[in-house]
Amino acid sequence: MPAESSSSPFLVFGAPQIDEAEIDEVIACMRSGWLGTGPRVAQFEHDFAAWRRVQPSQVAAVNSCTAALHVSMVAAGIEPGGEVITTPLTFCATVNAILHAGLTPVLADVDPHTQNIDPAAIEAAITPRTRAILPVHFAGRPCAMDRIMAIAKKHRLVVIEDCAHAVETEFRGQPAGTFGDFGCYSFYVTKNVVTGEGGMIVGRREADVARARMLALHGMSKDAWHRFGDAGYKHYQVLECGFKYNMMDLQAAIGLHQLARVEPNWQRRRELWLRYDTAFAGLPIDLPAAPEADTRHGHHLYTVMIDPDRCGISRDAFLDAMNAARIGTGVHYLSIPEHPYYQQRFGWRPEQWPHAMRLGRQTVSLPLSPAMSDADAGRVIEAVLRIVGHSS
Repeated sequence: MPAESSSSPFLVFGAPQIDEAEIDEVIACMRSGWLGTGPRVAQFEHDFAAWRRVQPSQVAAVNSCTAALHVSMVAAGIEPGGEVITTPLTFCATVNAILHAGLTPVLADVDPHTQNIDPAAIEAAITPRTRAILPVHFAGRPCAMDRIMAIAKKHRLVVIEDCAHAVETEFRGQPAGTFGDFGCYSFYVTKNVVTGEGGMIVGRREADVARARMLALHGMSKDAWHRFGDAGYKHYQVLECGFKYNMMDLQAAIGLHQLARVEPNWQRRRELWLRYDTAFAGLPIDLPAAPEADTRHGHHLYTVMIDPDRCGISRDAFLDAMNAARIGTGVHYLSIPEHPYYQQRFGWRPEQWPHAMRLGRQTVSLPLSPAMSDADAGRVIEAVLRIVGHSS
């Protein structure tokens, strides 16, 4: 098969599907004069609560999933220095949020099949200082929440779910993010629901969400909408030393229509996912494992494993070849202990978590977005077949 022409348009990894409805809503928001936290954020919270089958009082919109994780840990009231067990196969934000909350991250290796945190590894990592578990629903696949919640109940641990990849994900009919004390979602530009930047907290207890909401806006008792609305000025009091984590109406204006299309967008990503599965079935690469029975996979990241011994090409050489074909890819993720900061601060070495180390060194995420056309998917397939087929 011929190589891509250098004049081919670059296929951006994770490009969002933005329709006229979002554009019109943003324009209307700008014309309204209300750009900060206001009525569109409130509507987005209401719609998201309905989508995840919880009460509006159980959700709080923030400006990132990182902020959601941080605020949730503070709102949980975990004492400084308490240990939080999480996965080494995640974005740095997961571990950084633990550190920003004044807590200590502890890594538990992943199941090499699901690439999610292994409940047996969680159990083995528990110490008298363990206070919480922070599972990450990696690539849209739900963690084994039955086993994780049983461990949490046994040891009286807080559970904060990182649902950055998992807005549509369900485990045994229940939405991801509604098992633990908190669920934290991302609306970053590459995510399945997009606001540019943004996040959402879902909490089991309304009082915890109310505290998280307060902490997300300087610890104030009233947000700007209630202080400056047409009901008259409302005085506020600072109740805690909080943060500047609130979502803007400009962001929610995009999210309202993204959320309205979450189902057809999921269906489109699923179609592309299955097309990749079929096209790559005969290649010497590892494909994502099939979703487990009685779960709903979010189909967020389509990750393939490039083992140089099997493929005849290294993972990084594969990345370079895809880039030469004008196709964007991602690495999700180098394991956390590969990064110098954590090595220097904690003395971590990748070999301590061998499954995450191997996966992190072999993984490539291929383009997967409802914005992709059939022709875009064909380009990706052709390039992978040419690169791996030629190398093998």
